[in-house]
Amino acid sequence: MTDRPLTLLVVCPHFDPDTAPTGVVITRIVGELTARGHRAHVVTSLPWYREHRVAPEWVGARTQVERVAWGSITRLDPMASPDKRHLVRRAIGFAGFSALAGWRGARAGRGERIDAVLAMSPPLTLGLTGWVAGRLRRAPLVFNVQDIFPDAAVASGALSTRSHVGRAVVAVAGWLERLTYRRSAAVTVLSDDLADNVRAKLPERRRETVRVVPNFVDVEAITPGERINAYRRELGIGDGPVVMYAGNVGFSQSLSLLVAAAGELPEVTFVIHGDGSAKAQLVADAAATPNVCFSPYLAAERLPEVLAAGDVHVVPLKAGLGSVSVPSKTYSILAAGRPVVAAIDAGTEVPRILAESGAGLATPPDQLGPLVESIRALLADPDRARAMGASGRRWVERTVSPAAVGEAYERLFHEVMRHS
Repeated sequence: MTDRPLTLLVVCPHFDPDTAPTGVVITRIVGELTARGHRAHVVTSLPWYREHRVAPEWVGARTQVERVAWGSITRLDPMASPDKRHLVRRAIGFAGFSALAGWRGARAGRGERIDAVLAMSPPLTLGLTGWVAGRLRRAPLVFNVQDIFPDAAVASGALSTRSHVGRAVVAVAGWLERLTYRRSAAVTVLSDDLADNVRAKLPERRRETVRVVPNFVDVEAITPGERINAYRRELGIGDGPVVMYAGNVGFSQSLSLLVAAAGELPEVTFVIHGDGSAKAQLVADAAATPNVCFSPYLAAERLPEVLAAGDVHVVPLKAGLGSVSVPSKTYSILAAGRPVVAAIDAGTEVPRILAESGAGLATPPDQLGPLVESIRALLADPDRARAMGASGRRWVERTVSPAAVGEAYERLFHEVMRHS
């Protein structure tokens, strides 16, 4: 079989203009593939990530289909729970959305042959959706795994195994996880750590189906900028030193550690930019720490400005999560030319990136002293911090471009088709 233009079915939880990080990732992957001459039919949700409900401008028909030059986008009701902390309700919503996405995926691009299916997790249920849709369309499944579930949820404390319900959810999710991995023609993960995790859950003869394809950063959209900018002025934080966290404010991140660090460095402004299930409690916890400033998500085009406002960026993950989750925000920070302090398990992907690129420092997770010491060291030596930022920028320019990721997926699709 010769390589030819493909027609793909893409099943994902978010897509442009939704602001979820996974939506940005899959939108750009589709963009790179269609720019290379392929067609795609995307089945996704109506935009809902920012407020955890469908954005007002998208309220109306619960299913909306858009025809585009390269195929189509079918947007569905996400069935999102208004309570981000209620994992059982969220799981039910994900299951309902996944079932509807499977039905619509079986119909997307009717009259066209679907060559392969690309499904993204989380939610884990979309893997089974992609497999069923692939069976109906006689197309192999490539399963894109951004975070390992349920491992990440258990390690972060978001899902407890101390209750009967929690143990049942973990057991069902583990069964579904292994089933989907075995039914996929290929499973793509972001790092060697995640690959080891997935391979351990597969029979030896299937382990070669697991491939590492890292996420990417758009080095043309995110460039180093001036630290004193409109974003700082809007927050009213002046021109003093700023330590920044920009990303999801969820259970996986040790952001209470960042609030504690702010208490140790009262002369420094700490900005937590983003939203998520842990934000309300974090705001309450930081009430007595006046140098912590909270900022909601802004329009995606302002991300370079947000990143430029930070003198040092912190990327924290709770202990045990470094091998099941890779914070893709790291790439964006490096593209913005800013140094990173990563409080993440040693020997995992982000500390390896910092060691290879020379773009920052790694400290043990959940340990206040080393984090404060590293932040203080970089703020006290601006020349060193600037050199790290420049080194990180050079690393992402040569290593994680969108074009390279698009080419990797193109090769993988042709490969699984040849063997299906």
